[in-house]
Amino acid sequence: MRARLDLAVTDLGPTPLKNIAEPVRAYALQVGVPAQTTPAPQVEPATPQMPPARLALPDKPSIAVLPFQNTSGDPEQEYFADGMVEEIITALSRARSLFVIARNSSFTYKGKAADIKQVGRELGVRYVLEGSIRKAGPKLRITGQLIDALTGAHLWADRFDGSMDDVFDLQDKVAVSVAGVIEPALREAEIRRSAARPTVDLSAYDLYLRSLPVRRGWGKTPALQSLELLRQAIARDPNFGPALAAAAWCTSQLIMGDWADEPETARRDVLDLVRRAVRAAPDDPEVLVWAAGSLEAVVEDLGEALAMVDYALSLNPSSAIGWMWSGFLRLFAGSTDAAIEHFETSLRLDPRTPLRSFHHTGLGACYFFQRRFDEAAALLAGSLRQVPTYVTTAWVLASCYAHMERLDDARGIIDHLRAIGSPVTPRGKNLFREPAQREFFLSGLRRAAGEAV
Repeated sequence: MRARLDLAVTDLGPTPLKNIAEPVRAYALQVGVPAQTTPAPQVEPATPQMPPARLALPDKPSIAVLPFQNTSGDPEQEYFADGMVEEIITALSRARSLFVIARNSSFTYKGKAADIKQVGRELGVRYVLEGSIRKAGPKLRITGQLIDALTGAHLWADRFDGSMDDVFDLQDKVAVSVAGVIEPALREAEIRRSAARPTVDLSAYDLYLRSLPVRRGWGKTPALQSLELLRQAIARDPNFGPALAAAAWCTSQLIMGDWADEPETARRDVLDLVRRAVRAAPDDPEVLVWAAGSLEAVVEDLGEALAMVDYALSLNPSSAIGWMWSGFLRLFAGSTDAAIEHFETSLRLDPRTPLRSFHHTGLGACYFFQRRFDEAAALLAGSLRQVPTYVTTAWVLASCYAHMERLDDARGIIDHLRAIGSPVTPRGKNLFREPAQREFFLSGLRRAAGEAV
């Protein structure tokens, strides 16, 4: 007779196990307990978690710069570390032979323990740069390491020490070193092309950095908060191009949202700020992009704004925000096919952008004019849920619903516009400059609003 063990056997049912695609039936054994069979718990079969599909790698060297760790021991310095990384991204983006992921997507990994290979898959890049920044009084230390996201191999690591007086040189040293590892033939001049720095007044630069997180919001309060910081920066350095362009954009946002106390004065301010920004930094791609976007709110002829954004993209082909603005300008000028292409390029450069709802508004408007109403309504409705105060989304969605004969839905959007205190139709200028498109848009909007228009 064989020996018998007292075992309690519990059937755990189908159980997901690491590195095994299908759930495996598992059992729990407890020694010293009379044998019995415990019914398997009723568990829904687990759905295997598939890794995210890798985006196809671009046909040129591609890189994402992750947020650097702030090792200063002072949480108040987070804004400075983030701003420094943004400047490094901008410096790398000036190299036309590189594909550089935009800051918005890179910064979705902030505060997380990033798996570099996963980052590479999710962003569709070959290389990832990570590092740290330590600021202690006037002294500054930047460390960085470049990793091959396909293999996990460390390709380069270095440390840069300096003082706040050398802050811009340090940024360029990091960018040049990384680019040199990725593509040895890359000339340093492609990254260091702009001899003029944003400002020599670090207090103005500090205020500008503090305005960045606020400026990425949409609404009256964020625009006013950012504008106050930017005005202080401009008072310290009247020729600080990035601050001038940012102030122009915030002011134009007040105009578009119908939040400006004196719209005509605000329009004059936008034009003045744009002119000053372009004079101060005529070859800065980001300045040109925001200046072009600001002009859209206050001028009828988009020729100058289109030329400005095209020149910016010739300087920095990896500018996700530049491609987004190029999409909007071409949409408003009536070129929907080109606009769609440019919105899609922007999303490829910045696949995890928090500005996705604005891209969807642009794409939805393009589909609307192409009479692809179902696709348009789906994108526009999702965008409006994300940013309910962005009136352009609401206007186009109301018109779209009216053309679809969904009049109750169209009137619901009009009620939403009234509830948030926004105008039912655009005021002061034509949103869409091509006459046939403008009439198609306005006819739907008039129908949505009924006798109120």
